[in-house]
Amino acid sequence: MTERKPPGVSFESFVDKQIREATERGEFRKLAGFGKPLDDDNAPYDALWWIKSKMHREGASVLPPSLALRKEAEDAVEAIGRAASEAQVRRIVGEINTKIAAALARPPAGPPLNLKPFDLEETVAGWRADRAKREA
Repeated sequence: MTERKPPGVSFESFVDKQIREATERGEFRKLAGFGKPLDDDNAPYDALWWIKSKMHREGASVLPPSLALRKEAEDAVEAIGRAASEAQVRRIVGEINTKIAAALARPPAGPPLNLKPFDLEETVAGWRADRAKREA
């Protein structure tokens, strides 16, 4: 829009003309939110909306270390359920147990950890039993 408003033409009609011409050229179809509903305009204003939006788009989150470790332990349990071999189960349990032991030795900031290391042999036995059920 480098074209200047001609004298004698109202500003509104000049802008409307520019928008109409850009629409006809298809320039609005290249925009990121084209065809998507607008955000809720009744929501209260948040000065950090752009930071939150970027974090959401990039999948980032900020959790206290103790909650992050709890989430990691939950993810480890799910990974154990999907593990293809006993060696993989032992590796997953070993990794999470190392992190839990370090957190118990020096408690992280935030809410209580409320975790204890996984019993390796009990976890492997549970994995074997689940695998036997699925194969039967």
